[in-house]
Amino acid sequence: MAEALVQADNLVKIYKTKDLEVVALQGLDLTVERGEFMAIIGNSGSGKSTFLNMLGGLDRPSAGKLFVDGKNLFTMTEKELVTYKRSTVGFVWQNNARNLIPYLTAYENIQMPMRLNGKSGRAGRARAKMLLDMVGLTAKKNHRLSSMSGGEQQRIAIAIALANEPKVLLADEPTGSVDSKTSMYIYDLFKRLNRELGQTIIVVTHDVSLSKHVQRVAAIRDGKISSERILKEDFQERMRNTERTLEWHSEEETQEEFAIMDRAGRLQIPKDMLEKLHLKDNKVMMEMGENSIILRAPTETKVPAETKVPAETKAPADTKVPKKPAD
Repeated sequence: MAEALVQADNLVKIYKTKDLEVVALQGLDLTVERGEFMAIIGNSGSGKSTFLNMLGGLDRPSAGKLFVDGKNLFTMTEKELVTYKRSTVGFVWQNNARNLIPYLTAYENIQMPMRLNGKSGRAGRARAKMLLDMVGLTAKKNHRLSSMSGGEQQRIAIAIALANEPKVLLADEPTGSVDSKTSMYIYDLFKRLNRELGQTIIVVTHDVSLSKHVQRVAAIRDGKISSERILKEDFQERMRNTERTLEWHSEEETQEEFAIMDRAGRLQIPKDMLEKLHLKDNKVMMEMGENSIILRAPTETKVPAETKVPAETKAPADTKVPKKPAD
């Protein structure tokens, strides 16, 4: 079994204001193995970006356990947290302006994180050139951002996030502000980084078509992991022999879905399945099948026909009813 790089156990995050308390995460459990490429999906407000911010050291958990590369994010000092954000994680934002400095060239932007981490010099320059080549923008080395397209800027942002060789690359809606062709290119780039460098990558995305091509997709609902989709073995084999995700942009079902059961034996049933049961309240009936548990809507209890009581009961004709004695 591969080594766990990220371990979240019963993770809770509560935001408090003077008059309001919002529970963003409600006991989230998730393990991400070293070298894995996975996506996290969920509706707005489900807690996915909150979780990503915690992994990035941008927010503190309220309760539970959270370890990244053996580091306990609950016990870190502010100084340790700065080092963690520089060396352990790399962050790619939907708004690439958060990654880029507009008055620097592409090459200088990539070098900046290494300079801040004390890695300037020959090794830093060599890595910056390697990353420019990796994202396919060596020809734009000396260009400033104003002369680059949005897709090119996002690719430079990915190179910046990788500058200090992070253990895990975190991407929050990295294709949200680019066209579909550039989105495919970015996912192909992630796939290459994962395959050739063994880079661990966690992506938060709403793009269902692209999330179909990662090894694992975890769905968050109401602050907990509700289900996971795992890439089918036969599709993984075909993907290993394919360079571009674009070639697999089809309606083919590529993943198998699994419900996730927490430590208390609870699981979230997909909404569309519950709707088909036409439940009148929140109760379901359970029974054991052969290696399975069957859930069904409660049925109304009916009185068997042979025990039904007639609406009117009459005495037989030859039966005399005794008179009431006189006082």
